Amino acid sequence: MNDLNRLVNIRIAVNGREHQRAVEPRMTLVDFLRDELGLTGTHVGCEHGVCGACTVVFDGEPVRSCCMFAVQADGSSVTTVEGLAPERGKLSPLQDAFCEKHALQCGYCTPGMLVACQSLIDKVPHPTEAQVREAISGNLCRCTGYKQIIDAVLHATAQDASHG
Repeated sequence: MNDLNRLVNIRIAVNGREHQRAVEPRMTLVDFLRDELGLTGTHVGCEHGVCGACTVVFDGEPVRSCCMFAVQADGSSVTTVEGLAPERGKLSPLQDAFCEKHALQCGYCTPGMLVACQSLIDKVPHPTEAQVREAISGNLCRCTGYKQIIDAVLHATAQDASHG
């Protein structure tokens, strides 16, 4: 039997919940999230790690989930766009700012952008425009021109500063 056809048991914490599954070694992390866990917020774009639509936070760092196998995430922690909201039916301050500042149009890049931006905010609570530009530099958007995305991040973090 070919080694690629045998299933491998993995355990991954996704959005704070433990999941155990038997998966094929060649299953990508994005396919695991979407197909095995039903978390379809993470989008599949280029499947080459170029567009950023599949960005998730993996052990504290934003990564392209299309370029990673699910078995590589065994024992790790992953946060998807679904994990950004404080509770079901509520928006995070960043998600709310994306709506308020019109930082989404077609919405395809939005989950990856949100995850990349939240990862920045988690490390730098009040980023500069240059830091936001750097954080989203690996995510492609064909609709917004990026200005609204940058404005949304700066708005979300400024509101946080005025309320903190």
